[in-house]
Amino acid sequence: MKVLGIVLPLEWPWVAPPKPPPPENFTGKLIVLASEGRSIPPAAISLAARMAEKAGANVHVLAIARIWGTSFGFPHPGLLPNKQEMDERHDSVASAIRSLKRRKIDATAQISGTRNAAKRIITEARQRGADAIVMAADPPRHWLISDMLWSQEPYRVRRLARIPVYLVLEDEKTGGTRRIGQSQ
Repeated sequence: MKVLGIVLPLEWPWVAPPKPPPPENFTGKLIVLASEGRSIPPAAISLAARMAEKAGANVHVLAIARIWGTSFGFPHPGLLPNKQEMDERHDSVASAIRSLKRRKIDATAQISGTRNAAKRIITEARQRGADAIVMAADPPRHWLISDMLWSQEPYRVRRLARIPVYLVLEDEKTGGTRRIGQSQ
């Protein structure tokens, strides 16, 4: 699409983003293990750890604490994450860090509050110079309603990020986990 003489990339929400390369071929130096608010499952930690071990990379664990909005355009304390939500994020991040340290992987952590998790995760990955993002995800929903669901944030990250995004989801049929884009 061309606007005012500038060519803009046109990205439709229903067009699938390119599949990331196989995790076995990862050669970067930094992986962001991100969570949009859910606890970080062992399968996502394991994928990030395998990629980091193979490439000798570091892992940065990023958890998002959701800010629910604003009141008349001003921040409102009642819309910020409460103590219980923050404790859940701290526990999830601490667990991921412990798992990574047991595998002798250098890891750092951060908890960030935001209303737009996808934008914050992508911004943090770009600022840190990350080479890949690993996230847990729910099964994908129809593109028309997925933008209204907080649980579909990993797919927004995958669609908007300029680096490979590896999504790990729990298979409802078998109870196991699989990576998105991987054959069943």
